[in-house]
Amino acid sequence: MTFGPYVKDLREKCGLTLRRFCRLAGLDASNWSKIERGILPPPKSLAQINDIASVLAIPKDSEAYHTLIDLAAISHMPAELLASPTIASKLPIFFRTVRGKKPKAEEVDELLKLFRNGK
Repeated sequence: MTFGPYVKDLREKCGLTLRRFCRLAGLDASNWSKIERGILPPPKSLAQINDIASVLAIPKDSEAYHTLIDLAAISHMPAELLASPTIASKLPIFFRTVRGKKPKAEEVDELLKLFRNGK
């Protein structure tokens, strides 16, 4: 899943129309529609992502919040890094590690192998 469809799914589960969601989050509905469809990238601003999380009633430090942040970050990563589905699938482990959540030893080993081999 990517950022736009993830937020759209959460928005719809909250019963928010696109326009109402954008009004509450202080976003432009036309541009936001393009983000939800994957035409435009998600915001880079943590403040904007926090506003989105707040409107969607996503608590900080929840799995949904971290997924929101991770998906936004992945959208701004170099295409060469994302070209490998194997590396792309391991990015959540990397982000968990950066956040200070200890991954399993085998996850770290696998991630290191991927970065070393570039596959």
